[in-house]
Formats: sequence, C-alpha cells, structure tokens
Amino acid sequence: MTSIPFTPELDVHPEVVAFFDKPTNTISYVVKDPGSNACAVIDSVMDIDYAAGRITYDGADKIIAYIQDQKLDLQWLIETHVHADHLSAAPYIQGKLGGKLGIGENIKIVQETFGKVFNEGTEFQRDGSQFDRLFTDGDSYKIGGLTAHVMHTPGHTPACMTHVVGDAAFVGDTLFMPDGGSARADFPGGDARTLYRSIQRVLALPAQTRLFMCHDYGPNGRDIQWETTVADELEHNIHVGKGTDEDTFVAMREARDATLDMPKLIIPSLQVNMRAGKLPPKDEDGNTFLKVPVNGL
Repeated sequence: MTSIPFTPELDVHPEVVAFFDKPTNTISYVVKDPGSNACAVIDSVMDIDYAAGRITYDGADKIIAYIQDQKLDLQWLIETHVHADHLSAAPYIQGKLGGKLGIGENIKIVQETFGKVFNEGTEFQRDGSQFDRLFTDGDSYKIGGLTAHVMHTPGHTPACMTHVVGDAAFVGDTLFMPDGGSARADFPGGDARTLYRSIQRVLALPAQTRLFMCHDYGPNGRDIQWETTVADELEHNIHVGKGTDEDTFVAMREARDATLDMPKLIIPSLQVNMRAGKLPPKDEDGNTFLKVPVNGL
C-alpha cells in the first residue's frame, strides 16, 4: 500500500501558519496559496469546559482573526479524520467566513459505528451528508491556484486522510514527530497493521516533503513541534524509522495501545465530530445534551 495516486508538486510551496491548542495538544493550520489570497483551515478546535458543560471558541476566534487580518478567502475547512481528543470548530468558522467542509468518505463507517454506541436513532444521518465533500483516495480539490491531493491513510481510524498540498503533507494522526512515533490504533475501526501500511504510504512521498502533525506532546520535556520531513521520519521515527518491519511495528503498537487510557474528551468529541462539528439537536425545551454510554466505549 505504498502507491501514491498523484505526482507530488515539490516546486509548489504553500504558506503554512500553525495554531497550537494547549489543552488538547492539537495543531490547527491555515494553508495559503502563495499566488492568491485563497486559504484552507485544517483540523480546527472548539473549546469545551467538560466539567461545566460550556462551549467556547477562543482558539477558533484566533484563526478567524488571522484570516480576516490577512484578508484571506477561506475556501476549505478540512478534517483529517474524526478526532477523539478534541471538538471541531469547523461549522463555527464556516459560519463566520464561509468555505466548504470536507472529510474522508469513510466518515460513514464512523457514523454507523458510533451512531449505535450513542443510540442516536434514525434521525441521525449516517451518510456523511453533514459535510460538503467526502473525499476518496486520489481525489483533489483547489485552494486558489493550489491543487490539494488526498490519500486514504486509515489505521488510526477508518476515515483518516492525508492531504498533500505542493511540498506540504498534513498527516492527521497517522504519524507524530520522530520522537513521538505513531498514534494509537485501538479505536473501533482502527488497526495496527493497516496503520503501518498507511505510514509507509506517507513515507513514500519524496524525502523533502514537509510533514505537518495534528498533535504533539513534547516527549521528554522538549518544546512543542509540528513540522518535520519524510527524510527525518524515515531516519529517526522511534516506531517506524530505519526500516522497521510490519510485524515488529504491529506487536509494539498493540502492546502499547493496551496500556493507554481513553482520551479524556472522547465522549463529547465523537458525538460532535461525527456531526461535522455540530452539537446534538436541542430537546423540546431548547437544551442540548451529550450522552455518556455505560460500558459502550
């Protein structure tokens, strides 16, 4: 599974500005076409005070302010996958600035799985219709004059996609920085062997390709980082570097995943993100609730 369904455009250098969300260790990106004012936002964050049950938008407002200050034209809001550790702010930003919302077509698998977990009933659509575009492997879309290419890179979740824009690739949770290794593969629909093969696909991109992470946790106390290259991952990644074989990776990943706790925001994140970042519908009294399944996750 190392084929690349397009020809990388290494002479195209999109402008990338990162926004780090400390509570969730998430990095969101504004990706700009250097030849126009067109841009995209990748993996935005909506804030939640879980204990208080309060939603705020401080992080998203910083992205909005940047786009407005730079007089950019927001054309796309991209989700690399259905996140289990933060809530998406995509519909909030879309409501302020416009743009189309896109995710991988296997969102339908995620919706079917967690629609049952959260007992959503028949009114919850499981066809991905909450999004404006469902991407398949090899799809492309335009950000001004830039062509963004999409690769299906499942394993962490079934809907994970890597978005390659010129010499930049946004890998979601498929990879971490070299000293962080790789993401877990034990969520429903995840699979360590599939993840290994997806990682190999990313690492088949040209060596100088810039890779942008969705998360960083500052291993061993180092400063937060989010940008590396294919060459650096091939040489130094602690889980897949230096030619680590598939069986070795799978054994490591499955053993490691068995020791991990669930993300603290997994319950609200999944309910919101499978709805494209929207909260569940209000009840007849105008109140919004998130469900807590017992023994369901």
